[in-house]
Amino acid sequence: MAEKPSSGELLGIPYNFERPSLGRLLSSYWQPDEGMLVEKPFGIGYTLNLASWRSWVVLAVAAGLYWQGKQAADSTDAEADEADDGPVEVIVEDD
Repeated sequence: MAEKPSSGELLGIPYNFERPSLGRLLSSYWQPDEGMLVEKPFGIGYTLNLASWRSWVVLAVAAGLYWQGKQAADSTDAEADEADDGPVEVIVEDD
């Protein structure tokens, strides 16, 4: 029975399930001669090339959006705490 390949392409998307070495991990994330996206050292698809300035822009935008979402969630929690005036009595009349 033939062994299945542990790396290659499927429908144009690269995959690699070989055990990664430290050198391969480091070299795959830093490729100055490549574009913004490079093949992942392990798994399916692409990852950011940290040698490209465009990748750092993407990371900065993602960090800014995360920070903004975190600030919005914190302010919403603070407003909810301030709006809690205590229990409310509800009277329902039967007709």
